[in-house]
Amino acid sequence: METQPRTGRSLRGFASMSKERQREIASRGGRAAHEKGTAHEFNSAEASLAARIGHQRGTAHEFTTEEARLAGRKGGLARARNRTTNGSGNGTEPEANEGGSSEEVQTVGASSM
Repeated sequence: METQPRTGRSLRGFASMSKERQREIASRGGRAAHEKGTAHEFNSAEASLAARIGHQRGTAHEFTTEEARLAGRKGGLARARNRTTNGSGNGTEPEANEGGSSEEVQTVGASSM
């Protein structure tokens, strides 16, 4: 079994395998599910129905444009931070947004609950 360099986290299961090995195993699972008949892919009509049901139940969250912007920003900063701390980046910290600090990005939607 091929392992990745240690980054301070315990690598188990898929995390300890090469990307090629992960892809091979996932591909086998997909083929097996299709052969068994349990694989399912949503078509656009089914996806639309599922979304409609979620909205009718009140369980679907609709992001405001500001919430969506902050969520995307938070995810991008987290990804950049993980890339630089895991050694795959160039060692520089991610830049804050234009003219502001990265501290403004906090939990999204906390005030709406």
